[in-house]
Order: sequence, then C-alpha cells, then structure tokens
Amino acid sequence: MSSDSEQLVTVTANGLYCPPGDFYIDPWKPVQNAVITHAHGDHLRHGSARYIVARPGAPIAKLRLGGDRELTPIDYGARVTFGATNVSLHPAGHILGSSQVRIEYGGQVWIVSGDYKRQHDPTCVPFEQLECDVFISEATFALPVYRWPPTSQVVGEIFRWWRSNRDRGLASALFCYSLGKSQRVLAELLAYTNEPVYLHGAVDSLTGVYRRAGVNMVPTLSIPPDRKHDFRGALIVAPPSAAGTPWMRRFGDHSSGFCSGWMRVRGDRRRRGYDRGFVISDHADWPGLIETCRATKARRVLLTHGYSDAMTRHLTESGLPSQALKTDFGAEE
Repeated sequence: MSSDSEQLVTVTANGLYCPPGDFYIDPWKPVQNAVITHAHGDHLRHGSARYIVARPGAPIAKLRLGGDRELTPIDYGARVTFGATNVSLHPAGHILGSSQVRIEYGGQVWIVSGDYKRQHDPTCVPFEQLECDVFISEATFALPVYRWPPTSQVVGEIFRWWRSNRDRGLASALFCYSLGKSQRVLAELLAYTNEPVYLHGAVDSLTGVYRRAGVNMVPTLSIPPDRKHDFRGALIVAPPSAAGTPWMRRFGDHSSGFCSGWMRVRGDRRRRGYDRGFVISDHADWPGLIETCRATKARRVLLTHGYSDAMTRHLTESGLPSQALKTDFGAEE
C-alpha cells in the first residue's frame, strides 16, 4: 500500500469529509452527500440532500429521517464510485445495518469504522475485519476497566432479576437504548423464555422494523392505554429518557435496571439511581478495540470520541502510531 500522506478523510465544520470523493461520513450538519454508518442520532442527522446507507439499515434510516429524503441503500461489499474514489460498506456488528466505510483512492485504503463491536449479536451481521492503511476507530470504552462478560450470561441475570421481582409482586423496568440494545436483549431472552415483554412506544416502533427484517425476539406488547392495568410481575423495556418521568407511574411499585457498558463501573450505577446495572454494550471493549486496530494492519490509527487519549497512548507506545481525532460523535449509551 502506498503512502498515506494525502488525507482521504479530514475533519471539517460539517463533519468527516472525503475531498477526492466529495462526500461526508455521518455529517453533523446538512451536506449534499452523506454516507451513513448507522442510524443512531449522533451519526444520522436531518437535513442532508442524499443519504447512502447499507441496505439492512435503510428501513431504520427511513423511519428516523421521515419525509422525502433521498435514501440510497447499497449491499454490503458492493463498490460504489464517488468522484475519484471507490467506496464500499462492510458490517460493523454494532446494530442492524451498521457499517464500516472503506475508501480506496490512489493506492490508499482508509476505513472509517463508525461504532462497532466484536461480540456475538443475533440481531445484526457480525463485524467484518478489514485491512487498510489508515483506520479511523471509535474509542467509546477505551479504558482497561471496560471488558464485557458474555451477553448470554448477563441476559440470564436479567431473567432471574425479572423473576425475583415477580416473586416480590413488583414490575421490572429495564432501561435500554431504543435502537439496537433493546432488540438485542429481546432476542437473547429467547434462550430463557417466550413470555411477552411490554415495550415503550419508542422501542416498539423500532422493534417492528427488526421483526420485519427477520430478527427473532420474544413476543412483545404495546403499553395498554388503560392506566389501571396491573403490571405486577411484568417486564417493561423503555429508553433511559423515560426513567423518572410521570410515564413511569402507571407501573406502580417496580424495580429498575439499566443495560449499558457504563454499568461495568459500579459508581456509575449508583450515580444514575438504578436498582440494578447490567453490563451489555453495543461497542467494542478495551481488548476488542486493541485487537481490531492491530488486525487492520494499518500504519496509523485515528481515534474518535470516548477515551481516545488513553487508547492513543497505549497503541503508540506499543508501536502503532495513533492520535485523537476530535468529532461531534457522542456515546448513545
């Protein structure tokens, strides 16, 4: 592979920009051509003229964008020409339809990872390891403390917590991000039960998209409009934004749990005020980030959001030149 002296991806006021291709990746302001890695709110924003997404993620993007935005779905691995570049999307294993963006130009290959994970997830295509000259990686959980237990083990803990609450006459309110995390938990619960789970409206609409994509999950129910409905013993899945709101009063006495990688640190659970914390993340953990960066065989790694400084030091000291890249991407967890 040739020198990476020419910057294929630069940070601009509108977002990550590829000059020879004249397109942006997950722009944070409206642009003409937006290549989207996935449909979480910090990566898919309104206002652009044209959106290019991986085909499995197109229904989610359409639901979230609404209106008549031009949406161009492409298959994983298919090469598309943008200006002087060849671009393809490859599975990132983050959520349904999530992608890495591979850019080829002048003998160089750059990859923008978006958000990704290496753990098994029955709701999306597994992460595809690629090789490149320069790798732009997320660093959301880039500290040694963040190491994920097997998801099936954690979902078993959720099931037992739900049953324990039922024995106490309580409802179980499980807070999960509405896109990706909720559906992953619902799919993993099939190993333990086929009992219906109640869903907050924001989770319900996206779960429908997953079902239409062929993802198997436990049966789900919408929250009944009758405020006198008895939820004792039930499991309710809702987004974190619903915690502590008047909407929660309808469930009466309940125990609360939160699914997130942040729950790996007990102090985070106490500060957030949940009864239980369950360590499930849709991002790579510390070992997964290191494994991925090295396996790309890149000569340089650029790290965005999260604990990029810690990972930059670790990779550079181990012989892989790295630096932080400031972006507007956040941590949806």
